[in-house]
Amino acid sequence: VPPEKPVNITCWSKNMKDLTCKWAPGTEGETFLHTNYTLKYKRRWYGQDNTCQEYHTAGTYSCHIPKDLALFTPYEIWVEASNRLGVAVSDVVMLDILDVVTTDPPSDVHVSRVGDLEDQLSVRWSSPPALKDFLFQAKYQIQYRVEDSSEWKVVDDVGNQTSCRLAGLRPGTVYFVQVRCNPFSIYGSKKAGIWSDWSNPTAASTPRSERVAGGCDPKGGEQNTTLRRELKQFFGWVKKHAYGCSNLGIKLYDQWRVWLQKSHKTRNQV
Repeated sequence: VPPEKPVNITCWSKNMKDLTCKWAPGTEGETFLHTNYTLKYKRRWYGQDNTCQEYHTAGTYSCHIPKDLALFTPYEIWVEASNRLGVAVSDVVMLDILDVVTTDPPSDVHVSRVGDLEDQLSVRWSSPPALKDFLFQAKYQIQYRVEDSSEWKVVDDVGNQTSCRLAGLRPGTVYFVQVRCNPFSIYGSKKAGIWSDWSNPTAASTPRSERVAGGCDPKGGEQNTTLRRELKQFFGWVKKHAYGCSNLGIKLYDQWRVWLQKSHKTRNQV
């Protein structure tokens, strides 16, 4: 049978430099006959049709326009499906590049302790570098999880700040943290913006609690307590006396905790 018209055209622009669009075939899909899909676009008031050349960049039904796109100009975009029995054309989607911008993830994500607070970590990051020179507002989102879990918790109310403090965490626990960015109100655009990918995970540990909640330490607990006490004393000395390098001890301790919790074997031995 002839193809049905493609549907659900969605597009996004990475850092206002390109445009990627994807779509879905009609309800019947490719009905036994091979179907060709062609994405076409043009400026609204200039009338010259252009054909996208780089297909399958974001999936089977997608195409990438790498350059020569104008800002502050609406585009008309549509997809044509054709096989030996006919042609079907999608509805026309109209968009402005500024309304569909997404960015690289935030860079330089750092996670550190908040003094001796056992249930908090501080997160800070830099704005996506590609958009620092453009007039835009950004809102951020944070997600975090403990090392032994695959369940992420999301912090939505970060706003346009480039730092945040996570509270209510478990003492003596390694956490993985990621940040993403949504650029909105670029040059006054009223659209909601598109979220970036998440940044690479960054790990840090909360301080271990000195309080013992009843019972006694397991076998070998006395040695572990001694080791923790000696480490705390040593890094306290480093923090006090290493002028200009006050974060060195905490960073080394975080790295040691991450390494320690990577292996059950190592954890038991120590």
